[in-house]
Amino acid sequence: MTYLVKVMPRAERDLAAIYASIHAETSDGAWRWYLGLERAILTLERSPQRCPVTPESKRMRQLRYGNKPYVYRVIYRILERPKEVEILHIRHGARDRVRQEPR
Repeated sequence: MTYLVKVMPRAERDLAAIYASIHAETSDGAWRWYLGLERAILTLERSPQRCPVTPESKRMRQLRYGNKPYVYRVIYRILERPKEVEILHIRHGARDRVRQEPR
């Protein structure tokens, strides 16, 4: 069953900040990495349950993307009834845990 992947406003801002911080506009390598991140997020349409739950909440899951020290956590939740995956937040893996569950 295919899920609709929806990038929520907070995650859109996170993606824009990542794009700027890695200088994807001027670096071919950074641009390819960024496109890989977007492709990884879209793979959640097929099997979102494959990723582990977050330490913050059992209702959220995390997809890890990248290699150390550039690992990012894509935090999302699965809505079974409408068959949707909501991308809530994208953060560097070295950052502290999310303090509060996104609404």
